[in-house]
Amino acid sequence: MSGLVLKLGPRERVLINGAVIENGDRRSRLSIVTPKANILRLRDAIHPEEARTPVRRLCYMTQLILTGDIDPDEAQRQLIRGIEELSRILTDPDSRELLTKATTSLLDAQYYQSLKALRSLIPREDRLLAARQQ
Repeated sequence: MSGLVLKLGPRERVLINGAVIENGDRRSRLSIVTPKANILRLRDAIHPEEARTPVRRLCYMTQLILTGDIDPDEAQRQLIRGIEELSRILTDPDSRELLTKATTSLLDAQYYQSLKALRSLIPREDRLLAARQQ
């Protein structure tokens, strides 16, 4: 996580290494310089009942690593399998790039970056599911 800059809005909350931190009344920036710090913006958190699609389930599992609620080694194996399954469906170059970034970040224990890449796939998944229902 070296060099990560978080821009927080007023009263925005973020989870850093298990501690919930709430911003004050003004916008602010935090520079995270500790490598491999576990960070999750609470506004970006996926709630368990929202984890109903393949991409959202992978995001949720990655988020559980960041919150310390799941063993990273076991989760990593499951995440790699899930990403491999997604790569059979999401074959366009942009999706492949995001899946590769998610995998590389996961293997480097950069879970925030992996989550960020996976979250970028949610709009694509939504479009595919919407088209399937028509």
